[in-house]
Amino acid sequence: RCRGRLRFPAGGPVPIVSPAMTNRTPFIRLTGLLAAGFLLLAACSDDEASTDDGTETTVADTAAPDTTVADTAAPETTAPAPTWETVDAPADCQCADGSPFQYFVRKADPAKVMFFMEGGGACFSKETCAPDSDTYKKEVGDGGAGRDGGIFDFANPDNPFADWSIVYVPYCTGDVHIGNTTTDYGDGVVINHKGYINGTTALAAMADMFPDATQLLFAGESGGSIPSPLYAGLGRDLYPAASITVLADGSGAYPDVPVVNQLIGGQWGTMNAVPEWPENAGMTAEMWSLPGLFVQAGKHDPSIVFARHDYAFDNTQVSFAALANIPADDLVSLIDLNETQIEASGIELWSFISPGDSHTILGKDDFYTQEVEGVSLLDWVRALISGGDPSDVHCSGDCLLTA
Repeated sequence: RCRGRLRFPAGGPVPIVSPAMTNRTPFIRLTGLLAAGFLLLAACSDDEASTDDGTETTVADTAAPDTTVADTAAPETTAPAPTWETVDAPADCQCADGSPFQYFVRKADPAKVMFFMEGGGACFSKETCAPDSDTYKKEVGDGGAGRDGGIFDFANPDNPFADWSIVYVPYCTGDVHIGNTTTDYGDGVVINHKGYINGTTALAAMADMFPDATQLLFAGESGGSIPSPLYAGLGRDLYPAASITVLADGSGAYPDVPVVNQLIGGQWGTMNAVPEWPENAGMTAEMWSLPGLFVQAGKHDPSIVFARHDYAFDNTQVSFAALANIPADDLVSLIDLNETQIEASGIELWSFISPGDSHTILGKDDFYTQEVEGVSLLDWVRALISGGDPSDVHCSGDCLLTA
């Protein structure tokens, strides 16, 4: 752009050409060109230029348009939130009635992975395993996609697992994920207790999907919490270098009773599902107990961190203990006795015992509000998965109280 005001040379304006000079055509033409140039310069002055009468006139800006190239970089985008994927398991995986088995996967952080085992009761007789029995879950449901409370509320900023990947193992075999047989209970009640086949298939798939995971949590609720230490030991075989933690919710009272171990274990085919670990050499059905799963897994790998949550008088555990002819009026005493037995074997077990008779907490919003003896369950779990020392938390006084 032209950016100066018109200025005359020293001595005043250019003189007017006289008639006597008209025969000097080149000079006249030159003079005319100079005058035209001055006029052009005047037109290219600042936006406000002085006229001969001293007034101001505004001149339109005739500058060329700005040719700066616009920033065409793609705008930043936010990655879509992880969603649940359904995986159809191979044909040898099946539910109690022989129907197909599926499991569910949420792919988030590949370094932090939770292997979650669903609960849903158990069956071990013609009556409890019958088609109309309500003692156990018989089919695959919506899995993780159908849940949005507790640790499955991924929109909750307080959720310590919001960015974790999850392999969710449904429950539909009546054998707390540790059976491997087909049992004829009579009168047409035939049950495929293939929970161990289903669970280990999902576990192997997890190792393929998340081969570089460095932090693993084996969690479960109710019947799904019973086998969590067993699967943690199996997880160690697949992930030699990862840190592994167990969080079992709602099964701490089931005791080690050899006759019950043998009876129910025989129905479920548990001896067909004992890992070939050196620690299991000479194992019998009488010895393969539920609290013993912590012991065997802990002996297999002492670096696994074991923890559990229970309500002191969990009404569901009371009911299932009664079905197995185990007195459980003082349920909290059974919970404490199991911990004593496990730790006497040299296995450290962290516990959080809440007052009341509710059943499980991981999938409920109470997970964020529960507090016992001034300790928040949420903070306790955070300490657990961060490698800290959560210490034991136990209700005092009358643990039947709910508040």
